[in-house]
Amino acid sequence: MEVSTTEKSIDGDYNWAKGVTEFEETKAGVKGLVDAGIANIPSFFINPPENLQNSSNTTHQIPIIDLKGFENGGQHRQKIVNEICKASETWGFFQIINHGVPDTVMDGMIEGARLFHEQPGETKMELYSRDRTQNVRYYSNEYLHLSKAAANWNDTLSCVFRDDMVNPDVLPSVLRREVEEYMKCIIKLKGQLCELLSEALGLSSDYFRSTECMKTTSFMCHYYPICPQPDLTQGLSQHTDLPFLTLLLQDGIGGLQSLHQDHWVDVHPVPKALIANLGDFMQLITNDKFKSVEHRVLARSVGPRVSTACFFSPSTRNVSKPCGPIKELLSEINPPIYKEVLITDLAAARSELNGTRSSVLPLFKL
Repeated sequence: MEVSTTEKSIDGDYNWAKGVTEFEETKAGVKGLVDAGIANIPSFFINPPENLQNSSNTTHQIPIIDLKGFENGGQHRQKIVNEICKASETWGFFQIINHGVPDTVMDGMIEGARLFHEQPGETKMELYSRDRTQNVRYYSNEYLHLSKAAANWNDTLSCVFRDDMVNPDVLPSVLRREVEEYMKCIIKLKGQLCELLSEALGLSSDYFRSTECMKTTSFMCHYYPICPQPDLTQGLSQHTDLPFLTLLLQDGIGGLQSLHQDHWVDVHPVPKALIANLGDFMQLITNDKFKSVEHRVLARSVGPRVSTACFFSPSTRNVSKPCGPIKELLSEINPPIYKEVLITDLAAARSELNGTRSSVLPLFKL
């Protein structure tokens, strides 16, 4: 397989559309480029220099929150709630340990994701699609055809589980059992975090559960192959997440960074930890109390890096129900900042901005 990096258009510039089309037609993703033994990455992966500043601030550390014993209530639970509140207000990111997901389940999930992406190309091609209505699909770069923003050095398997219903029959057999076991644990953990986040906002513990705002899960297995020129591209470009909450499981390779006080901070892998980060919709409904923070993944000369991300969105019966800032959080001195919107409005706004992955929240301010 070859992807041209030297094809020129009539005006002498790199023929971006031709390069993208050639890459897309292979249905082999970034992994296919690596398997082909390329030494130079295709031009549409190359980032402008301002996107490639890799220095990170080592004086800050992503908060690590220990959930052990939270269910016992009392002062210990309140301590955990306070830690979640502080992390959500100042970071929008925190790592959680003693979360109840067994080590064997997490290890199995990472291995299952790796095995899927390292299957022969012809096996994965059957699932290759950009049709977002498909519940299970494999692709490389969600917004590849929407703009000339540089492509990311990763491939993705995406699965959608609506209303906490996981149908193992639709999953690729190579990781079917692993996803089923992992999602059972994640759905339970999500329910517990719904309680703790509700309490962190000063609401009743069942607030988020009763509103079903995190009832549908988009589950993604990301694969970041070794990059021959990591100084020219990114594993995943700077972005915010759209939904309420993301739970991320990453292997030990590293490369994830969060933007904090205008500095990139490395999210160092903590053994058996899960990473929680808040999305744009959470910032909107909390009226800017909780933050949705930009983050990225560096391309690396080591790897592959494997991660899985669960993005939580409203239930099917509530997805068409507009949401605005939570009324219980508002007052004369804290009036609403945002309009009532659908989560699909946020997604549509991002697409209309040619696939930009930065926050679209400013578009929805009153």
